[in-house]
Amino acid sequence: MFKALVIAYYYPPMGLSGVQRTLKFTKYMSRYNWEPTVITTGETAYYAHDISLLEEVNNANINVLRTGALDVNSVLAKYGTVKMPNEKLRKFLSKISKTFFIPDNKVSWSHRAYQLAVEQIKKEKYDVIFVSIPPFSSFTTAKRLKAEFDIPLIVDYRDLWYGNHFAYYPTPYHRIQHKKLEDSALRSADHIIAVNRLVKEKLISTYKFLNFEDITIIPHGFDPQDFEGIEPEKNESLKRKMKILYSGIFYENITPEYFLKAFKLLTIENPEIAENIELHFAGHFRRENEQLVNKLRLHRFIHNHGYLNHKDVVRKLLSADLLWVMLGEGYNMSMVSLGKIFEYFGSKKPVLVCAPEGATRMAAKEYGSAYFAEPRDIKGIKERLISIHEDFVSNNFPPYDEEFISKHNRDILTQQLTKQFQFFIRD
Repeated sequence: MFKALVIAYYYPPMGLSGVQRTLKFTKYMSRYNWEPTVITTGETAYYAHDISLLEEVNNANINVLRTGALDVNSVLAKYGTVKMPNEKLRKFLSKISKTFFIPDNKVSWSHRAYQLAVEQIKKEKYDVIFVSIPPFSSFTTAKRLKAEFDIPLIVDYRDLWYGNHFAYYPTPYHRIQHKKLEDSALRSADHIIAVNRLVKEKLISTYKFLNFEDITIIPHGFDPQDFEGIEPEKNESLKRKMKILYSGIFYENITPEYFLKAFKLLTIENPEIAENIELHFAGHFRRENEQLVNKLRLHRFIHNHGYLNHKDVVRKLLSADLLWVMLGEGYNMSMVSLGKIFEYFGSKKPVLVCAPEGATRMAAKEYGSAYFAEPRDIKGIKERLISIHEDFVSNNFPPYDEEFISKHNRDILTQQLTKQFQFFIRD
């Protein structure tokens, strides 16, 4: 067995989609003769915790080392799972944080992770260091480890660093520092994993010392084991209505506002169709969105299930007729690959994609069973709902591409990752 030291801030028992990619990589590494040791957070305050994901870690016998720090999540750990604040307040606090912390407010944790990694490397021999970003400060930590111990370093870009779609640079100094830090970290990396082609192209165009061979694309995926033994919920109603499900949270420009306004328009112009539709939400719906529902008088169409553990989310996916994903317009949003849409693909359900042209749309087009609308086009979303309902009634949803789905099996994606590890093994 070869050994990989994995640095990942977001890891179970934290919930939400940010933990899934690294969790599944580490779960399946042992199948390909790689033994992961994961350095991650200790107890934290966070918007979601999922014990079922932690059980998955334990069942895979993954060696996990945890450390707290002085980052906000660790300091507030005694509060456990916390509510997401009002979006205006959350954005304000985010800007304050990005003003005073470069590259991010996880620098304290990343320093503790470095110290823990040094202790571990002195005790055991590791063949690679694998770091998942964001947070970007963990990449600078991995760079220090590479310099000190000369262990091959592989970095996984779940999102862009410089030019990130939610980046905030209050001064030219901030912009320069972020790019300088990323430049230095990338020069230390032996190989780069990118979540999609657009991220790869952006990195190559921004940092001229990178070439095509330096970056391998490994997309998001789904785990077939998550669907094993999960039965859809029984429909107890006399008339089977079309169930539309959104799984996840809303934040920044990812909002249900335009979809809900489109559905309100549907209730006015095509009430007979609206009456045959249920809108389901699994995740943090937020108070301001509940207020919007009340303002639009849509509460009788809404089924808000709150945050669910992962198994229950999968059950909701399998029980729905249509899965909806939303990605707002904005700077570099085209490069975002939403992780949860790949789990949608794994359910083999039709999807409605309200997103700008880019990585998320491209993946849905390859999947096949997909409908599209611009994220803020209220009338366009309403018209799309009408055509989807027609397909629902006639049982004529577009077919999905089985080959495309099979390529995004988490097991297969982990095999691709470990093949990259193999190139850097030293005697």
